[in-house]
Amino acid sequence: MKKSALMCIVAASIGWGTSGIFVDCLTPFGLTSLHMTFIRSLAMLLSMLVYVLICDRGLFRISYSSLILTLGSGLAFFGTASCYFYSMVKSSVSTAVVLMYTAPIFVMIYSVLFLGEKLTKVKNFCVAIMLLGCCLVSGIIGGFRFDAVGMVFGLLSGICYSTYNILTKIQMKKGINPITANLYGFLFASAIGALTANVVQIPMCVAGNVRYTIPIMMLLGLCTSVMPYLCYSYALKTIPAGTASSLAILEPMSATLLSVAFLGENLLPLPAVGIALILSSVFILSRQSE
Repeated sequence: MKKSALMCIVAASIGWGTSGIFVDCLTPFGLTSLHMTFIRSLAMLLSMLVYVLICDRGLFRISYSSLILTLGSGLAFFGTASCYFYSMVKSSVSTAVVLMYTAPIFVMIYSVLFLGEKLTKVKNFCVAIMLLGCCLVSGIIGGFRFDAVGMVFGLLSGICYSTYNILTKIQMKKGINPITANLYGFLFASAIGALTANVVQIPMCVAGNVRYTIPIMMLLGLCTSVMPYLCYSYALKTIPAGTASSLAILEPMSATLLSVAFLGENLLPLPAVGIALILSSVFILSRQSE
C-alpha cells in the first residue's frame, strides 16, 4: 500500500470527522441540520460542476435509468447527512457517528433478505455485538441518561447511508462514471435541500455575524465534502475499495477524539466499550465483503 494513499484515507477520515465541530459552531446561529446538509451538498455540486466544465463536458451525459438511480442516491445522501447532523444536536458527536456507521449491518440485512446472501455465523456474531454496542452507547445498559430521539435519528442515518452505498454499488456495476454519478447525485441532494430546508432562512441566520458564519459555512463544505471526496477518490486509484472502506472506519474514531478534544464531550467507559464493539463489527463485515 502506498504511503500517499494511506495518508489520503487518513485525511479523508479526519475531514469527515470534523462535521461535529461545524455543527457545534453553526447551530447556535439557528442553522438546522437541513440547512447544513444543503450547504454541504451545494459545495460538492459546485466543485463537481467546475471539474466537469473544465475537464470533460461529456460527463454530463447520462441515461434516464441511470438518472433515476442518482436521484435515489441524492435522496439517500440528504437523508444520511440530515439525520446525522440532527442526531449530533440531540445526543453527541460520538453517539451520532457510531450509529451512522451501523450502515454495513443494514447492508448485510438487505443482502440477506432481498439478494439471497446467506446469514453466516460471522454475520450473526457481528449483528449481536453491534446490538450490544448500541445498548452500551445509548445508555440502556449502564443506566446513563440518553436521548431517544437522537438514537432514532442516528440509526436512521445508518439506514440512509446503507441505502446510499447499495445504490452507489448498483451504479458502478452499470458502468456509470463515478464523476457523473456524484454530479447528478449531489444535484438532486441540493435540489431536495432547496425544497425542504427553507434555505431563505440561511441569510437571516448568518446576517448578525457574517465574518464568522460565512467562513465556517465554507469550511463545512470544503472540509466535510470536497476535500474528503478528493482524497478518498485518489486513494481508490491505488488501493482496493474493500481496503479503503475498512480504513475509512477511522472516521468515527477521529470524530470521537475531536469531540472530546474540542467540544468537551465526556467519553465514559461503558459507551466507549459500545463504540469499540460497533466499530469491530463493522470492520469484520467490511473485511468479509472484500
